[in-house]
Amino acid sequence: MKYHFGSSSAKGGHDGDRWVALVGNPNCGKTAIFNLLTGLNQKVSNYPGITVEKKEGLARTDHGDFRLLDLPGTYSLSPESFDEEIVSEQIDQWARGMAPPSVIISVVDATNLGRNLYLTSQLQDLNIPIVIALNMMDRLEENYHIDYEKLAKEMGVAAVVPLSAKLNEGLPQLKSEVIHAFIDNHDIADSPPWMDSEMVSKYASTTHDGYASSRFGLAQSMRDQNKSGMNNGDHEAVLRYRWIDDILSRVTRREVETPLAPSRSEKWDKVLTHQWGGPIIFVSILYFIFQSIFTWATVPMDWIQLGMDNFSTFVVDKMSDGMLRDILVEGIIGGVGAIVIFLPQILILSFFLTLLEDTGYMARVAFMLDKGMTKMGLHGKSVLPLMSGYACAIPGIMSTRNIDSWKERLVTILILPLMSCSARLPVYTLLIGAFIPSITVGGYFNLQGLTLVLMYFLGTAVALILAKVFSRWIGEKSSSSFIIELPPYRVPIPKSVLRHVFIRGKLFLVNAGKVIMAISIVLWFLASFPKVDSPNSEINPIHHSYAGKIGHAMEPVIRPLGFDWKIGIGLLTSFAAREVMVSTMATIYNVEDAGEETVNLKEAMRADVHPETGAPTYTPLVALALMVFYVFAAQCMATFAIVRQETNSWKWPMFMVVYMTALAYFGAMAVYQGGKLLGYS
Repeated sequence: MKYHFGSSSAKGGHDGDRWVALVGNPNCGKTAIFNLLTGLNQKVSNYPGITVEKKEGLARTDHGDFRLLDLPGTYSLSPESFDEEIVSEQIDQWARGMAPPSVIISVVDATNLGRNLYLTSQLQDLNIPIVIALNMMDRLEENYHIDYEKLAKEMGVAAVVPLSAKLNEGLPQLKSEVIHAFIDNHDIADSPPWMDSEMVSKYASTTHDGYASSRFGLAQSMRDQNKSGMNNGDHEAVLRYRWIDDILSRVTRREVETPLAPSRSEKWDKVLTHQWGGPIIFVSILYFIFQSIFTWATVPMDWIQLGMDNFSTFVVDKMSDGMLRDILVEGIIGGVGAIVIFLPQILILSFFLTLLEDTGYMARVAFMLDKGMTKMGLHGKSVLPLMSGYACAIPGIMSTRNIDSWKERLVTILILPLMSCSARLPVYTLLIGAFIPSITVGGYFNLQGLTLVLMYFLGTAVALILAKVFSRWIGEKSSSSFIIELPPYRVPIPKSVLRHVFIRGKLFLVNAGKVIMAISIVLWFLASFPKVDSPNSEINPIHHSYAGKIGHAMEPVIRPLGFDWKIGIGLLTSFAAREVMVSTMATIYNVEDAGEETVNLKEAMRADVHPETGAPTYTPLVALALMVFYVFAAQCMATFAIVRQETNSWKWPMFMVVYMTALAYFGAMAVYQGGKLLGYS
């Protein structure tokens, strides 16, 4: 039997379709359930007017499909961060009848029922059918039992479904209960079950419209009065928790009372969050990740390079000589191909960062670094955005909304682009692979991996120093405290991890690929025209091209950094995106070579010599200076657009462009000129 959910007259209709909202606390496994329910049938957009991610998907069942919206994690509808405020405002709109969902899936951590059911009790006030997804049942103690049917009846929800997203168990039953909730009419009491008649009378009398007289309106009235200081204590929280505890006393039981022993997570924390050992372990993990980027990516990168070479040869063989073939081989294949080669390294970095997040280790990193962050004028909550910056600055900047203090949030935003994102990785690995030898240092450390770690460490160290400076400069006092939940260590769900890595790789290829292809075509034109009439000239025609003239005009400014005109062009084009530097160099060398095959960029840079002196154009010292430049450089337009949105001002993104560009220029100059003084030419 198939059910049709397209009736716009049905309760909770949204644009003619019935849909489901997925709500839950942070770390309850909500996103994992969303991924399992929707598979690949999902998209990521933003809420209107803001940059908070909005995840939507299509869940398929034997009895029809339904749309699913995954809201950001929140502990309650009394917001303490920007993300929680978004959830609260969204749910408030549903309470006022503005396109509410037909069903709400409330994801609850089975190992922490009391705290998680608090949000569920607030959702009940919406008068929308609720299905509780009781997740993490695999982590529940064997002697602890829950009467699911009785819990559903006592809570007044449509159903309680035990499941484990980790083991992919219980999902069919969850879908089935959602379908039944669509069809069945669920009786909901007029007044909140946790609020007695005296409270109902008191808060119902504060306003007279239909919204305030509803269950949600009564609770909202109570919350508003608490915020304004009209009541002593949080009456709503006390009443709700008292009601929840009373229910749990009747629907749960423990067969044998055993003395509490340290959990496995607590035992691990004694080691991983140790005052001295914890930071050492963290740095060791980072070194392992960065060394793996070189070690594990070598073979797939060679395969991609071989594939690009064969594709280039195929195009040359099948197409006649002319401008179209030149732009395909020298511009598109040469430029885009030079970036695609680094895809394995991007995937490896994304894989490890996802593992650190999903295992619960990242929360421990925030806990360990809180004291140090406070001394630098930051906040413990700044750790997660800064760590996110290693993948991409944009989601890191967006995640600063969890920081309560505007001053600490602004300082975090100002320094976050200094964290070396994955877009810098192709630049680092190109230069390290070409000019840093793969030798062992100190008997343990590979010099290539160590150099990459130092680049990441340099950006992070300077960011923390500047945080202290900016914190004193901004001057606004902050009194926010740092409270973080340390979730139990969990084994990541392979499907969820692979999905995240797939999305990251797709974004790299599609989003960055579009920019790189466009710039490669434009750059090929600039590097190929105007044509030189004199074929006997000893100077390569590219020097007379538009790109060559631009680069040579820049050369006096960047020569103190050890950079030549080719790097100058790369610096200009990479303002669109840092990884464009690599494709720019590849396009220039392909046009300069004018051969029938794409050049190997590493080999071309190694072999490049100065036309007058005959000395190598690029040396390890030049490579090091260029890497330092990219550690600090303000070269990502999308990042500064997000900063503009988050700060609602052009003042701060413009300030970031100025200070980061100055930092990059003088930092690279110090490295190059200092190296020359020490005899490293």
